[in-house]
Amino acid sequence: MPRRMALLEKIARLRAFHRREGRPPSFAEMAALFGYASKNAVYGPVRRLIELGYLRRGGGGRVAFTPKISARTAVLGSVQAGFPSPAEEDLADMINLDEFLIQRPDATYLLTVSGDSMQEAGILPGDLVLVEKGAAPNPGDIVVAQVDGEWTMKYFGRNRQGVYLDPANPKYRRIRPGQSLTIGGIVRAVIRKYR
Repeated sequence: MPRRMALLEKIARLRAFHRREGRPPSFAEMAALFGYASKNAVYGPVRRLIELGYLRRGGGGRVAFTPKISARTAVLGSVQAGFPSPAEEDLADMINLDEFLIQRPDATYLLTVSGDSMQEAGILPGDLVLVEKGAAPNPGDIVVAQVDGEWTMKYFGRNRQGVYLDPANPKYRRIRPGQSLTIGGIVRAVIRKYR
């Protein structure tokens, strides 16, 4: 257990260094951070941190941070959304939300939602939707599409009569393109800020 605590303390010091300096430390700086007299003593802990995925080998013999160090949001575990259960606050990992949510950064963009046609899908006015362009939608995907010159967000579907777009609110009707349909992307995530 003392060895684990020492490793967790090293990780905490590396995170603090990253927040302060915005870069990985040199081996000499790591020796000072870890309280070692020699930078040679750093090679063992560095090798272990690479094995655990906190560091990776960078260019020029230096080390680079992975999101486990450079990310700023902690994943503390899970919480049950049904009946209450004891909550534990074990630091499971650090997460970079961009890397968690976005698979293709060059093809991904955000849109702010206006209107209530997708409310039963849990997408409300003011939410942000993360949209990935370039992939062909499957039936049931939520898409951002230009239909006859107007942009909208709806469920994508297809039947014998062709492609259609369905709302997630009974106040609105199914849309069938009359002249044109351009898929602007598939909704991959919804982000809502409560306060």
